[in-house]
Amino acid sequence: MAQKATTIKEAIKRFEERYRCNATEAVEVHLEFQWPPIEKLDPQLGTLVKCEKLSLSTNMIDKIIGLNGMRNLKILSIGRNYIKSISGLEPVADTLEELWMSYNFIEKLKGINVLKKLRVFYLSNNLVKDWVEFNRLQEVTTLEELLFVGNPLPESMDESVWKVEAARRLPFLRKLDGEPVVREEPKAIEGEPQ
Repeated sequence: MAQKATTIKEAIKRFEERYRCNATEAVEVHLEFQWPPIEKLDPQLGTLVKCEKLSLSTNMIDKIIGLNGMRNLKILSIGRNYIKSISGLEPVADTLEELWMSYNFIEKLKGINVLKKLRVFYLSNNLVKDWVEFNRLQEVTTLEELLFVGNPLPESMDESVWKVEAARRLPFLRKLDGEPVVREEPKAIEGEPQ
């Protein structure tokens, strides 16, 4: 007989027992590595009103829902799940600064533009394969750090070509795939004042 998936309510109760705290007062909430894994998010997450960092990594979550009420959320760690799209982040669009989504099944970046304060985006080892999707990141002008290695797009080209092209398309980026972005300075024309 298969075990039923862990619900958000059950995961929150386990968190409260383990850390001897009230989850509604917690600034950091850990719901990662649940067994049996969490498969569905639900509005119960909205009770975590003071939460600034929520970790849901290494479960079997297939989509992001239920973030209404999480008005202080700055970091969402939801890597190593079964997520296929970036939708569902609208309730945290004005506060979310870091989104950790590596090791999922994301092909399209539609919806990323709603995140007004996103600085750090970990999206390694997903399924983004073309520049059309990558270019959606141009709308997130607050983005400073991007982890994109392990997607078909950068894997399909020479690493140096990838880094130059990605940096060109995202001029505001400071760190790409764990390394500082180096930009070539335009060369001065001889005889021109500098």
